[in-house]
Amino acid sequence: MWHICENWRGVALVGDQIELIRGGLAVDDRGSLRFVNDFSFAEVKRFYQVENHRQGFIRAWHGHEREGKYVYAVSGSALIGAVPLAAAIGDLAAVKKVVLSEQSPAVLWIPPGYYNGFMSLTVNTKLMFFSTSTLEESRGDDIRKDYDTWNIWQEDFR
Repeated sequence: MWHICENWRGVALVGDQIELIRGGLAVDDRGSLRFVNDFSFAEVKRFYQVENHRQGFIRAWHGHEREGKYVYAVSGSALIGAVPLAAAIGDLAAVKKVVLSEQSPAVLWIPPGYYNGFMSLTVNTKLMFFSTSTLEESRGDDIRKDYDTWNIWQEDFR
């Protein structure tokens, strides 16, 4: 699992196709500026923001054969999971996990052919999703599984 705890420019691979586009945070006497300069909106057709009603709430698993998604933490922190559509049910080794946080700006790319899901780790977590499909295209490309199909949501005590 990737823990984002530094400001770093560039793209890191998480698995074969999933990418973490890292940004940064600049702070001075005027305030702060969060940025992800290596992210391009060229393929984005729509966006939406999701906020769960409480910490620890899970929204999963939602898959697409043709739609890709970029995910950005506007506020708070969330555990994001991504797993190939072809993965065996319960195969936790197939799941890629990333923690996104407002404290370390980054955009996560989840390509077509994956399920995705997330759990709010903090109160008032807000995630922005940028989709490569229109709403109409997405409706025809929607595959759902129960949240515990790949149950990655337990706390990892260390």
